[in-house]
Amino acid sequence: MNSSTIFRGFHHQYSLFGTGTITAKGAMQPQIILLKEGTEASQGRSQIISNINACQAIVDCVRTTLGPRGMDKLMVEAQGKATISNDGATIMKLLDVVHPAAKTLVDIAKSQDAEVGDGTTSVVILAGEFLKQMKPFVEEGVHSQIIIRGVRKATQLAVQFINEIAVKPKKDDEVELRQLLEKCAATAMGSKLINQQKDFFSKMVVDAVMMLDELLPLNMIGIKKVPGGALEDTLLVAGVAFKKTFSYAGFEMQPKQYTDPKIALLNIELELKAERDNAEVRLENVEEYQKVVDAEWTILYDKLEKLHLSGAKVVLSKLPIGDVATQYFADRDMFCAGRVPEEDLKRTMKACGGSILTTVADLGDSVLGTCQHFEEKQIGGDRFNIFTGCPQAKTCTIIIRGGAEQFMEETERSLHDAIMIVRRAKKNDAVVAGGGAIEMELSKHLRDVSRTIAGKEQMLISAIARALEIIPRQLCDNAGFDSTNILNKLRQKHAQGNRWMGVDILNEDVADNMEKCVWEPSLVKINALSAASEATCLILSVDETIKNPKSGEGPAPQGRPGARRPF
Repeated sequence: MNSSTIFRGFHHQYSLFGTGTITAKGAMQPQIILLKEGTEASQGRSQIISNINACQAIVDCVRTTLGPRGMDKLMVEAQGKATISNDGATIMKLLDVVHPAAKTLVDIAKSQDAEVGDGTTSVVILAGEFLKQMKPFVEEGVHSQIIIRGVRKATQLAVQFINEIAVKPKKDDEVELRQLLEKCAATAMGSKLINQQKDFFSKMVVDAVMMLDELLPLNMIGIKKVPGGALEDTLLVAGVAFKKTFSYAGFEMQPKQYTDPKIALLNIELELKAERDNAEVRLENVEEYQKVVDAEWTILYDKLEKLHLSGAKVVLSKLPIGDVATQYFADRDMFCAGRVPEEDLKRTMKACGGSILTTVADLGDSVLGTCQHFEEKQIGGDRFNIFTGCPQAKTCTIIIRGGAEQFMEETERSLHDAIMIVRRAKKNDAVVAGGGAIEMELSKHLRDVSRTIAGKEQMLISAIARALEIIPRQLCDNAGFDSTNILNKLRQKHAQGNRWMGVDILNEDVADNMEKCVWEPSLVKINALSAASEATCLILSVDETIKNPKSGEGPAPQGRPGARRPF
């Protein structure tokens, strides 16, 4: 290698960063400052390989949580808060990922969680495996765009095939639909911490979703956690329940049970306000001062009297209800609760009717809610206000019981996943068999199709077909089975036309998962495949990363603290 070659390389490497370069003849070239000093840039094939390796590291974090025999992860945040979770999206959120390409996998886990609720671990594992299978092609010099085209084509074929083979039960048959939803909920909870109680919870989740209106709004299912008791003590309230709010003296004298009460929902403070510190009122004598004080009391009593005359027996307000008002209501056998969280107040309004009022000027039956029964009840160490028999009940509340705080939080996350799955299954009622069955069938289908295609795409589609086998393989590995043996059996069964054969976790064998009722909405699989392929294409299409130098790493500016830094 002669000297000119060395200097040319030198020139190429540093021209971006503003360092003066010397040509072979020894003359100085003028320096071109394009990027800040300290900027890192890496490009080319090695950059794609590096991004793929980073994604592999992320996948290894969640790989072992897949399936009914998946392990849980214990994550401790900077403040010392510990979270135990098996949910892919939760783990990905808590992993403070800094690598720019690996963040893509965090995003697809979040989008899967928001869109369908379940399959968050699967989507990350699939994306990681797609990249792993594409890595040899990148290393051998196949252009990224050709790989991306192959991945997109394979995904399109897979999604079409899922839609073709998905099983659609009869929607008009209530009993069959309910069974379908329960099976889907049980499958979603099979891999969670609460899989021992999945029969109990799947019925509860389906009951909860069935109570909602056609739009199935998620925020109409309230989930409250009460420490103590066993998981089986968890109860579903067909209406609204929320924790007793802060109360003043006189509260204990109020009745705690009503039948067919009228309910006033307010956004008004019912207490005496302290005068503003900077307000100035000039008074000539004591009588005038007394008038100011009396006026305040009169305004408050006027509001309270209007509430009493309206016939309302339960008064709920988003803002504080003071001690005077609490005593006033107690004397008149009325119940009140102030500082009710807005979300609970809105759910009460949806269930019991009425409106949230900002004035008491026009209180009539049209703006008051009602329910068949109201009571304040002790649940564990907390007291709950419970409204049942609501006329427009399109809402419900699940009160979770359990030992440790982390356990209840994980139960809440598991129920959220199951609720999302049941909502999706109710809207799109097509289902496929889980437990690796659909992935094996897709793998076989793509392998068959790839053989009919000439050119490089044949290899790429075949590689995607291989990648799909990661789901049943990982299910076996997590359960401690011999994955090679079981995958060989599955390939043979699928080649014979048994399209719903999947891993049987209970008996370390293969089984027809459609008969075993391991069902999942086809939408979960379609969404997971689409998201994983999008992430793969995105990461493969990036061939250069430029990192700006971190602000604050340079020398500190001189001058007094807080002074503006000169430009």
